Amino acid sequence: MTRSETMELFKTFPIYGITAEKASLGRNNYEVVHAMLRAGIRFIQYREKEKAGLDRYEECVKLRGLTREYGAAFIIDDFVDLALAVDADGVHIGQEDLPPAVVRKLVGENMVIGLSTHSPEQLDRANSLKGVIDYVGVGPVFPTMTKASAVPVGFSYVEYAANSSELPFVAIGGIKEENISEVWEHGARNIAVVTDITQSENIEQKIQNLTNNIRK
Repeated sequence: MTRSETMELFKTFPIYGITAEKASLGRNNYEVVHAMLRAGIRFIQYREKEKAGLDRYEECVKLRGLTREYGAAFIIDDFVDLALAVDADGVHIGQEDLPPAVVRKLVGENMVIGLSTHSPEQLDRANSLKGVIDYVGVGPVFPTMTKASAVPVGFSYVEYAANSSELPFVAIGGIKEENISEVWEHGARNIAVVTDITQSENIEQKIQNLTNNIRK
């Protein structure tokens, strides 16, 4: 998949899926991701920071195969070496990871790079990296159990991104069925939902509910 084809998938479905195996009701990531894909999600981020490197690699080989079956994009959080090893479609990095320009040199021109941002100043810097990175994360919008120490940015930053980002952006952080419509109303058109999906008994129905709430 080319870089432009990967970013086209970013636009095809409003929900961005992220793994969280410890919050998946005992299910493994393969089961959860498979359900996400069946429900229509086409952008999957693998985010498992605490597993051993070999375990991550073996799991990602399987998930890479599964996402290819569905024509979905497979993004690795943080681990550039893992993204290269499993031929992922992209890598997502944070403000304290390797600089985006260095990551671009490592992964080449055909892999998507996403960058987390948490303030207007960080977004402005991200705009200057257009061509190096492909999309930005905006958040956390609400308090989130996946990053308990992160300070929520609220709707004002989502609105700032909607008006000022020169790159596609995904809103993230504490977003659930009951508040996703507000995030949409403030300008987000791609929204990451983590534990509200992974902790759902019926993942496919949950994703349907989420999409229904932003398309009313």
